[in-house]
Amino acid sequence: MNDNLSVVILAAGRGTRMKSRKAKVLHEAGGKPLIAHVVDNALEVARADRICVVVGYQADQVRSAVGGRGVGFALQSEQRGTGHGVLSARAAMPDEEGRVVVLYGDCPLLGPDTLRRLIADQRESGAAATLISTELDDPTGYGRIVRDDTGAVRAIVEEKAASAAEKAIREINSGIYCFRADLLWMRLASLGPNPVSGEYYLTDVIAELDQAGDRAAALRLPNSAELLGINNRIELAEADRILGERTVRRLMLDGVTIRKPETVTIDATVTIGSDTVIEPFAQIRGDTRIGESCRVGTAAILEDAILDDEVVVDSFTIVRHSRLERGAVVGPFARLRVDNHVEAGAHVGNFVELKKTRLGAGAKAQHLAYLGDSTIGEGVNIGAGTITCNYDGDRKHTTRIGRGAFVGSNSTLVAPVEIGDDSYLAAGSVITDSVPPGSLALGRARQVVKEGWARKRRAAAPVEKVP
Repeated sequence: MNDNLSVVILAAGRGTRMKSRKAKVLHEAGGKPLIAHVVDNALEVARADRICVVVGYQADQVRSAVGGRGVGFALQSEQRGTGHGVLSARAAMPDEEGRVVVLYGDCPLLGPDTLRRLIADQRESGAAATLISTELDDPTGYGRIVRDDTGAVRAIVEEKAASAAEKAIREINSGIYCFRADLLWMRLASLGPNPVSGEYYLTDVIAELDQAGDRAAALRLPNSAELLGINNRIELAEADRILGERTVRRLMLDGVTIRKPETVTIDATVTIGSDTVIEPFAQIRGDTRIGESCRVGTAAILEDAILDDEVVVDSFTIVRHSRLERGAVVGPFARLRVDNHVEAGAHVGNFVELKKTRLGAGAKAQHLAYLGDSTIGEGVNIGAGTITCNYDGDRKHTTRIGRGAFVGSNSTLVAPVEIGDDSYLAAGSVITDSVPPGSLALGRARQVVKEGWARKRRAAAPVEKVP
């Protein structure tokens, strides 16, 4: 952490090439908005109170996207170029001397290690500014790095102003800089608008520094992918892919088995314990936390889920905003919709849906059930086809089932209702009243058999057989 380092993150633009009503920096890759990646990387090298995000379009939404991180904000009410954007942050920056790093809110792939290299190079070189550059096979559209005979950066020439010789240069400017703070603010204060566009370009500061005898240097990165800026949905998808690959690689090195990792989607915010196995095509998103020795089956989807150790989420199962305690087993083809708590050793089987339900330790709902707004005690058995009727058309109501109860197949529990400990509900029952502990409840009509009825019906109206 550099106590005299400040960071300005430019995030005021709309990003018209995204063809979206949403600000570009709010689009997500790797499970987080682009701006959140950039801020989190900046927090690895600078204190939160020395980081300023320059906002403009959808400013409130951008602030919310990085809320809770403690960084500051500056408003660029009209976008008049990168130089104008950095100058908008001047009032939020410390007055003492130091260094200022300039980043962009749409560049999520530039990691903390590279930022540390940039800062170290700038400090050791004694240059007024150090920028990050890279070489491209096709540099079309980028500003070219023009160096003098000593290798120092003399200027950055935008393509539309470049000569034929300058266009042949393959080294391009990433737009990411580390400046000496005093020189940056001095040159920005006197920076004039570009005569063609009328905007104030940060690249022009490099030329002004050179004219004043202050040298600029460049840190050339061999891997240009780290500098990818997001301008359209294709580049957004590429950034998402790269961030996903980084997360998968990190997790595998930490002891997680990921089968066919190229098919798996795991957000950067996810944590997974060692010896857990992730099977193909799983999606694990948001603030999901998975313990050790778990298994996440093929094509399972987890979002903001908490799994304790030794939990199994079987194939094609969806778990959202729910917690599964140690040894719980859910799926295959189960759905835990929202706000569920499955206690230790409980089982949720195929085609069972839970919503706002607590399933007690060792309880089982193995087949074809819907359990909503329910509290179910330990050791309860829920038969196939059971449903809790929790909605009366106006309000939701709660079902409570005591420990050790047995709920027969095809039972319908009309909430609000309470089933006592160790009670039995007969199969096919409709339960509308509470059941005392240790009782048997039957809520079905008596069977009636009319012998010969079907034979008489067929004789009266013969049924045409379908071939």
